[in-house]
Amino acid sequence: MDHAHAAVKLQNMYRSFRHRRMLADTIIMELWGHAIDFARLNISTTFFFQCMNERSSNTRWTRIGFNASMVGRGVSENDKAQILAFQHWIEAIDPRHRYGRSLRLYYNQWCRSNAGNQPFFYWLDVGDGKVIDLPECSRSVLQEQCVKYLGPLERNRYEHIVSGGKVVHKQSGGDLHTQLEGISRGRDKWIFVVSTSGRLYVGKKEKGRFHHSSFLAGGATVAAGSLVVEHGILKYISGYSGHYRPTDDSIYRFLSFLGEHGVNLNGVEIDKVTPVIA
Repeated sequence: MDHAHAAVKLQNMYRSFRHRRMLADTIIMELWGHAIDFARLNISTTFFFQCMNERSSNTRWTRIGFNASMVGRGVSENDKAQILAFQHWIEAIDPRHRYGRSLRLYYNQWCRSNAGNQPFFYWLDVGDGKVIDLPECSRSVLQEQCVKYLGPLERNRYEHIVSGGKVVHKQSGGDLHTQLEGISRGRDKWIFVVSTSGRLYVGKKEKGRFHHSSFLAGGATVAAGSLVVEHGILKYISGYSGHYRPTDDSIYRFLSFLGEHGVNLNGVEIDKVTPVIA
């Protein structure tokens, strides 16, 4: 299947989002731009080459379309939604969810190589690329860094709400406390996302294992960043996220969300968004 056909398949998939809800033109252009890049991967995951003997190519496309659709899940619910940056699309469609920043290094190598008709994931795991071991990210590190993508039941354990002006765990009702005594902010980083349906999820970041993409399994967000909360009282917010690259607007939406739920924002330290270099 050539790149043009792959691009048409993706265009049809995302057109359904537009028909369900009129998204902003900028969102449509962003999705289509990603779709063109995504087509360069030959729309292949390990599932693709594991089922090469299947009679129906439609079966393969159904599986591939499902992986791709996870990236845009939630976009149709909110015209302010933000999807994953492209380097982390690769992470999302990889069945192993290997860390996107590391996968991108191997993707760049694949682009430079004479891989012929070998799709990226085939090249990486089975084909000519399986012997490649990059100094910037060894093969052992690539295989070890698999990002956890939460399912619906697992996600519930990370959901928080605002009650009495405090950030509390939804299930237990306990105050969120992100810092242990003597632990610096930089060493004990807690991250959050707000889903397109307005749910707040908070958890501790683990590089290469648990990131912003973990909470919603690669789905769209309306806000993402890091925070410091002491016994339920918000102290610090940062809008940084390499996975979603939020704008300052997304932080303002998060602040508005908190204010509407009774959080006192006086004295809260707020870091504006800084550009993220791929």
